Amino acid sequence: MKSPENFTLYRDRKLVEKVAEKIREAAGGESFKFMHVCGTHEDTISRFALRSILPENVKVIAGPGCPVCVTPPEVISAAIELSKLDNVILTTYGDMAHVPSPRGSLVQARAKGGDVHIVYSIMDAVKLANKRKDKQIVHFAIGFETTAPSTAATLLNNPPENFSVLTYHLLIPPAIDFLLSLGEVKLDGFILPGHVSTIIGSNAYKYISEKWHIPQVVAGFEPLDVLVGIYMLLKQIREGRTEVENEYVRAVRPEGNVKAKEIMKKVFDVVDARWRGIGTIPCSGFKLKKEFENFDASKKFEITFEEFKQDLHPGCKCGEILRGLAQPEDCPLFAKVCTPLHPIGPCMVSREGTCAIVYKYSRSKNKKAHFPP
Repeated sequence: MKSPENFTLYRDRKLVEKVAEKIREAAGGESFKFMHVCGTHEDTISRFALRSILPENVKVIAGPGCPVCVTPPEVISAAIELSKLDNVILTTYGDMAHVPSPRGSLVQARAKGGDVHIVYSIMDAVKLANKRKDKQIVHFAIGFETTAPSTAATLLNNPPENFSVLTYHLLIPPAIDFLLSLGEVKLDGFILPGHVSTIIGSNAYKYISEKWHIPQVVAGFEPLDVLVGIYMLLKQIREGRTEVENEYVRAVRPEGNVKAKEIMKKVFDVVDARWRGIGTIPCSGFKLKKEFENFDASKKFEITFEEFKQDLHPGCKCGEILRGLAQPEDCPLFAKVCTPLHPIGPCMVSREGTCAIVYKYSRSKNKKAHFPP
């Protein structure tokens, strides 16, 4: 946890304004577009209205930084079917329970009799399995590299026989690589996610800069972190460099968390995976290794994953938003039909979803940069 002194430092208005001026100088008269792939970065940018102090020729757009948003509907549908089984209690996180799919959401399934419990961590699910020996406890484990180590550690720690997981962990570097291969948006650099990078390290992104000749910067989550990250990207461009740099040195090491990576390697194989609104991305997901199949709920209960021809509501622009092609305000459903209380698309559900974040802060009367304690 950051000390109060550091917390204040990273929101110091004078420092922020100095960095903003540096950004204006480095940008000059050229136009630049940077993408972040982290919901917390979008929260910081929107909450503190950082775009209002950036020059008009420097744009920062959101990418697929929300794991709940990109979990495909066939996996949600499988979780719903599991919750309907008489001998199963399905556990999941609060955000995941509200994500809409063609088969409804887990909250709706619970209203119809499905046994769905909201937990704060996978350990809560293990505790429930130890307490309820009369039931099969299935934990719906989703997330990026940040949450995958906890799933791996749990399975390595001999959980109860009545415990299993429905997993859908996804990997960020292959998604960045894939977006660049699509070429739908001309990007000049990436602001890399701090939480994911604490696990995989800044070195994990090097191949992307080498392959695509694009600068990348790992950044923290305070206003000064984000702005310094943008300045570092511009500085690389001005100096003709395309490297991976680390602004978030207080938390991220080049090699990452070696222990966490080791346990993930013991439990998971890397496979192709489908990202909702984006498509199938090569080598972007985790699958349980064969020796852990007895904890794989999809095999334990012989789950069939139903494929949906359309994974989003016809009017929903979540796919375009996740790929950087649109902003929430471009969607005809945003803040009209689609709201946090009645989400039509997955990007309006999670606190990491771009639509939910923009909805939360766009109605604020204060559109100028502000830095409350």
